[in-house]
Amino acid sequence: MTPDFSELPACGARPDEAQILSRFHYAARQGGLRHALPTPYGGYGDGFAALVQTHRRLGEVSRDPGLVLALNAHLWGAVFPVLLYGDDFQREHFLPGLIAGDWLGGHAITEPGCGSDVQAMSCRAEVNSQGYVLNGEKRYITNSPLADWLVIYAKLDGKITAFLASAEDRGCRFGHEGALDACRGSATGSVFLQDCHLKTDRLLGKIGAGAQMIQKALELERAFVFAGIAGVMQWQLDEVVKHSRERRSGGVHLGKHQAVSHRIADMKLRLDTVDLWLNECARLADAGQRLTLASAQTKLYAAEAFLQSSLDAVQILGASGLETGGSMLVLVQDALAGRLFSGSSEVQKNLIAALLGTGDAYRGRGSAS
Repeated sequence: MTPDFSELPACGARPDEAQILSRFHYAARQGGLRHALPTPYGGYGDGFAALVQTHRRLGEVSRDPGLVLALNAHLWGAVFPVLLYGDDFQREHFLPGLIAGDWLGGHAITEPGCGSDVQAMSCRAEVNSQGYVLNGEKRYITNSPLADWLVIYAKLDGKITAFLASAEDRGCRFGHEGALDACRGSATGSVFLQDCHLKTDRLLGKIGAGAQMIQKALELERAFVFAGIAGVMQWQLDEVVKHSRERRSGGVHLGKHQAVSHRIADMKLRLDTVDLWLNECARLADAGQRLTLASAQTKLYAAEAFLQSSLDAVQILGASGLETGGSMLVLVQDALAGRLFSGSSEVQKNLIAALLGTGDAYRGRGSAS
């Protein structure tokens, strides 16, 4: 059964850290992190189709792309990498707490001078007698300032490798630098590594497997991050339909004007198309099939659709859509961020073209990782 999220803690246009965490923990308690995960670790043992429905409902109730982004960074950046690549000890130690939402997680890929081209990352790891030593900086990392654990990618002997790190580790700091003025329902910041010492059990997966792990995490994130945002788009559509029925112009309801009704029709078409793509990704994932092409197409279409529908909603609402602190205006800014996180729209086009044999693509992501 899909939870209704009716008691989601409220927050203003600029929630503080306590409110961000409170909303994350509430969503976790309602089962927002348990779908498509095995029961021994606290999952429901169901599929990705159920995840899409739950996240869509959360987005519709919360109207908060930031909360959606925080949950997805946690799931695809930390939970699934541990599930897919961790050893028995790591799964048993980390997954129950992450799936229950007792710990907040994510992953750290992007750097100040490295976004989509992950092969250009400068964060380095070296082997010492007790494990590994990491040095470098990550930037625009979702959940970083509040995270308990992050999967951090660094080059070890020139090969991208994944490590599990916490803010409690010596030489590691999760900071607020690089915070973004968008998707405010999540916290975005930086990771600073200065002779950060990690024991051998913090290596996640094999040395050099990091590029493959990033690709898998991004496929899943691109496929499903807009499930929650589709719920936000549903709320937008409902609001403009209501407004068009109640507001009168030229002696008739606003929606009687073709310029308005056509925008509403376009919003409905975009939303239904996003839902079709999300359901196709869920079908493929539940069947154990590859998501590379479908996830890139889903992310590209959904990001552009969310932005255009957000602009249309403001246009239909008129001056009221521009009121200070108004939800619709804030969503335009969030939608602009949606074109960047999980790989920009241009990266998705490069990837699609490359998969068709007509272009080249970076194996990575855009900002806000």
